[in-house]
This record gives sequence, structure tokens and C-alpha cells, in this order.
Amino acid sequence: MDSKNEQVRHKPIAAWKFRLLMNFYPPFLGAGVRVSYLSADYRDITVTLTQRWYNTNYVGSLFGGAMYLMSDPFYMLILLRNLGEQYIVWDKAASIDFKKPGHGTLTAIFKFSDEELQAIRNQADQNEKYVFDKPVDLIDQQGVVVATVVKTLYVRRKK
Repeated sequence: MDSKNEQVRHKPIAAWKFRLLMNFYPPFLGAGVRVSYLSADYRDITVTLTQRWYNTNYVGSLFGGAMYLMSDPFYMLILLRNLGEQYIVWDKAASIDFKKPGHGTLTAIFKFSDEELQAIRNQADQNEKYVFDKPVDLIDQQGVVVATVVKTLYVRRKK
């Protein structure tokens, strides 16, 4: 297969180091996004977005772009780290449903169970590709869902 079409794989890095690196990633740092938890097996990630003057819009709520950014790469990251190098994984699409204005600190929890990971492998192995949606809720400090992001993920076995 053409090397341009293959995903670049990097040497695995310990989860705690990766979490620290993500927290200094300029787009996250600039938007106020923080990875507050990353499990050692890369299957469970908690991300927060704390409202600051630089991520607040004209009407006093969190920028929608910052809210989306806090959800952007994490499902893909979990799949890349857990399916194995024989699979190609891409974020294919996303949508966000704003339910109410975001204020204060928002939290999103990204997680795949063993059963979900095995089902994804099975689908990708049995079909040419597997494309599926996985939602994540952005929750405020009172436990209210302020937005739901639906990520469309693409998985296929390398040829």
C-alpha cells in the first residue's frame, strides 16, 4: 500500500506523559481545554473546558468552537491505541447539538468498553470498512447536558 495512505504510528508513550503533552498542545491550551484523566490503557479519557475571558463569546457563554474542540480527537485516539496497528482509524465527520449555553466548567467523558472494541474489530474484519457514530455529552457543573457531540468514525483493516 502507498505509504502516503497509511497512518503514521509513533512509539507508544505512557498515558501520563501523553496527558501532560496534550495539556500543552497549543490549540487546547489556547481554548482552555484540559485532559484531566487518561487511563493507562487509553480507553477512558476525561476532558474539561473551563470558561475564561478568552473562550467566552459576546453573550457571555463558552464559544461553540471551544466546546467542539474539547471533543475532537479523543474517540479516534482511543481506537488508534486499542485496535492495533492493523487498523486504520479516521474521524470522518462530526455534529454538535447545542442544548443550552455553556457556562463555568464543562466535562466530557470518552470511553470504549472491551465489548465495543471487539465489536468494532469484528465489523471492520467482516466488511471492507466500518463507519459508525459515537456520541459524547458535554456536561456542566450541575450535571446538565449543555451539548451533545456525535463523532462519525471510520475503521478498516489494513490491506
